[in-house]
Amino acid sequence: MKNIYLVSSDGSSPKTAVALGLALKLRDGGLKVGFFKPVGPGPGDEEASLFKEVLKLDHSLDTICPCRVGPSYLSEFYAGDGERGRILQAYDEIKRNAEVVIINSPPFPYIAASVGLEAESLVSSFDALTILVTKVENDHSLDQAIYYNYHLRMRNVHVLGNIFDDVSPPLAVKIEETYRPFLEKAGYSLLGVIPARVGITSPTVAEYYEALGGELLAGQNNMGVAVEEMIIGAMTIESALNYLRRSIHKAVITGGDRADLALAALVTGTSVLILTGGLYPDPKVIAQAEERNIPVILVGYDTYTTLDKMNHVIHHIKSSDEQSLAVARLNIEKHCRWQDILTSLR
Repeated sequence: MKNIYLVSSDGSSPKTAVALGLALKLRDGGLKVGFFKPVGPGPGDEEASLFKEVLKLDHSLDTICPCRVGPSYLSEFYAGDGERGRILQAYDEIKRNAEVVIINSPPFPYIAASVGLEAESLVSSFDALTILVTKVENDHSLDQAIYYNYHLRMRNVHVLGNIFDDVSPPLAVKIEETYRPFLEKAGYSLLGVIPARVGITSPTVAEYYEALGGELLAGQNNMGVAVEEMIIGAMTIESALNYLRRSIHKAVITGGDRADLALAALVTGTSVLILTGGLYPDPKVIAQAEERNIPVILVGYDTYTTLDKMNHVIHHIKSSDEQSLAVARLNIEKHCRWQDILTSLR
């Protein structure tokens, strides 16, 4: 049986959930499933730990993810051919104990290209079929998918097909009516369209707090709630309420001196209120937040820096999160051509 190699066309695609769903579906079918991440980020890899726990793998984390490259890896170390040898040795160990291996590439397929360890240079060593995962946000996402399909084909990589992930309802219709014909006309297959789900892709308040630091002023018991959208509170109070009511599960970012806007945010389904500039709010804001159990985070950054830091936060699924595991499995079963994938592997 062949393996599955997941490649993302950009760093924002939530491949972990797709990999998890595939692994769980294969395991449900009675197969012994392994997980391998040949090239990972710097020290520590939560994804490797997640799969070790969920799949109950006996391998060490260094075997599951044998090569780690941070943003300055060329300055810090590099053993050249020795790294490729370690990757292949670790893969052989994983494969010996599994009938099929889910292999996940780094967030960007070009990572480690300087030393010949980018995704397409490794896939031929793993007897794997490649699936390209793309987070669809607009028409340029289709351009990106077609571009990477063409690039992988030119590198003699067998791309089984594409999965469009984290898709909003309006875009799901456009994918079927417009994107699919363009993709298939170019000679590429669409294996699945997975809808956006807040609980499995959106970071939690706790994850934003970990990235931002600062001071937690209220809502300590509600840090696990998801954040679907970020809104900068720079509008006048006259227009604030109508604007804020359009979204739930949101983070509202505003200055600590904007008590009027902070209070408006707290009554409109806000997940977290983030106050910038190091300015402590009016006591009425804290009282209202405590009453509604809404976290309030005070940071010393300006609004732009705060938003930039938040844009780099990614939700990490936990092995104890049974709901997310169930959703990941269901996404593959219900929204992907699962039987076609399974037939191709066999």
